[in-house]
Amino acid sequence: MTEYQRNILDTVAAASPYVAMQLERELRRQHQTIELIASENYCSEAEMAAAGSWAAWKYTEGYPYQRETGNKGRYYGGTEVFDAVEQYACEKWLEAFDAKENYHVNVQLSDGSSANFAAYMAVLQPGDTVLSMDLNHGAHLTHGSPVNFSGKLYNMVFYTTDENGYIDLEDVRRKALACHPKAIICGASAYARVIPFDRFREIADEAGAYLICDTSHISGLIVAGDHPSPFKAGADIITTTTHKTLRSERGAMIFCRKELAKKIDSAVFPGSQGGSLMNMVFAKAIGAELACGAEYKEYIHRVVKNCRAMAERFAQLGMRMVTGGTDNHLLLIDLPASGADVSGKAVQDALDSVNITLNKNCVPDEKRSPMQTSGVRIGTAAMTTRGFSADDFRAAADIVTDAIRSLASGGFAAYAGSYRERVAEIITHCNGVV
Repeated sequence: MTEYQRNILDTVAAASPYVAMQLERELRRQHQTIELIASENYCSEAEMAAAGSWAAWKYTEGYPYQRETGNKGRYYGGTEVFDAVEQYACEKWLEAFDAKENYHVNVQLSDGSSANFAAYMAVLQPGDTVLSMDLNHGAHLTHGSPVNFSGKLYNMVFYTTDENGYIDLEDVRRKALACHPKAIICGASAYARVIPFDRFREIADEAGAYLICDTSHISGLIVAGDHPSPFKAGADIITTTTHKTLRSERGAMIFCRKELAKKIDSAVFPGSQGGSLMNMVFAKAIGAELACGAEYKEYIHRVVKNCRAMAERFAQLGMRMVTGGTDNHLLLIDLPASGADVSGKAVQDALDSVNITLNKNCVPDEKRSPMQTSGVRIGTAAMTTRGFSADDFRAAADIVTDAIRSLASGGFAAYAGSYRERVAEIITHCNGVV
């Protein structure tokens, strides 16, 4: 436990021993767990401190008074400091993505779903046709799920992946020219290969559609140059969270071409939120500074290297992955194709019990429900932050594979103790982040 963590627990305990007890319990769980959920990471203590600071006390509806693009002006006084920090955060994130020349950014969003809601609201009307990736093929809930606002408000048409699990660009083009969408969404929540933003741009231009890119998972790779940039491809709108591979505090952002700046800002406030969480904007400003540094880019290079090493180990062990491997920070194991007659939910629960966390995930042509699934998703961003090497990820792949096979054969309980011991041994290789 770091001194900062101890101070937080002591401060909380003075007001609520119960909450402090639960916070310490969660810290202990994180400390002893191999975290393989692809959407999770660990931000710096500086960002946590800013997020928990007195910046949370202030209402700041609106936007900084002095800025080159977007809406201007607040509905409350006393915002001089907040104007300066928000504008600084915008400038630094544009710098991180090398996008200052042609793009505007809104840093007020609290999560990826609200970012996508505002992005769609800025350029779409209810009932408009939108072309997006099928959820069983890797898309996010906000890309058209019938239980989500996206599926309820818009006429969603879906493209799929091909027989090898790669985005079927011919399917994208054929459907785009057939349905004439107002927007095409690209980006994914569980897709392990490079997303060809330039080809999506060409198809969107041919169909006369806006191109909206959700880069929540791969934005850190874009910053570091380990994935092609949607900014270079000329996407109209780009959304991202800040807490996945960007490794900042929880939140989101919307980038857009400068001519869409006022539409995006208006869709955020007053369109879909009131006062923003300025304490989180302060934290995001620190995250942007870190993302501009060489150390962060080296970290991302290790994330990608570690994921490829893990994928190669899974392949050696006979585990089948959608697309056969990975180009980014995550991979998706197809359980039936790996010969394991178990659900992703069963694997997730079993590994939770031995201190490995990952998440169940649908695979292409899914036969099970979204609450059960036939796959599991694994990512390397969080444990790379904690100092895991390629060898550590290979060792984790060994445990995950053994656990899946023993679960499928009905013998998991007999080996659970040994799995915990193996996890505890690998955890000793971690640094002191958690």
